[in-house]
Amino acid sequence: MSCDLLPTDAPGPHYQGDVFDVIDFPWDFAGFHFPCTDASVSGAKHFAAKKLDGRFYASASLWMNGWRRSRHIPGGYFEHPVSVMSSLFRKPDQVIQPWMFGHYETKATCLWLWGVPRLVPTYRTADECREALGLPVGAEPEARIHRMPPGPNRWKERSRTLPNIAAAIAAQWGGVDAAQEAA
Repeated sequence: MSCDLLPTDAPGPHYQGDVFDVIDFPWDFAGFHFPCTDASVSGAKHFAAKKLDGRFYASASLWMNGWRRSRHIPGGYFEHPVSVMSSLFRKPDQVIQPWMFGHYETKATCLWLWGVPRLVPTYRTADECREALGLPVGAEPEARIHRMPPGPNRWKERSRTLPNIAAAIAAQWGGVDAAQEAA
């Protein structure tokens, strides 16, 4: 089941509401993608203002509350971009890039894990991904997220989990055959 304050974009069971309404259910696996706008180092130049009005502290507290409240779940992960959680909490267990899973772009994504092994990438290097995709020698992974223009849905597009990463999570940690699931 997915849970978000927003409606789902994908078919399947979805709870539209606060994750803390359902976190105490006896789940066997959970993936948490808490908002990062106020804790991501990409917005560090705004930390002073975010500390003054409390957004910085509220964001970190929400993340930590989720971590504490999810300890009864046997396995799962917390996802965040490079953020203050690496210093306020601890270093992530794994940092992945989209090119590792066949999306030829960059966006460092940190994963804090429990009860699951590190995700096994499809490609060990960006060059392996480039070759598999048939891109020319010298082509660099796109910095699409970093270059995304301002707009009303920028926050949502920047936070979207790419399909190949979601498929790897489902296959490796959820016991789901992603190809079969998509059919």
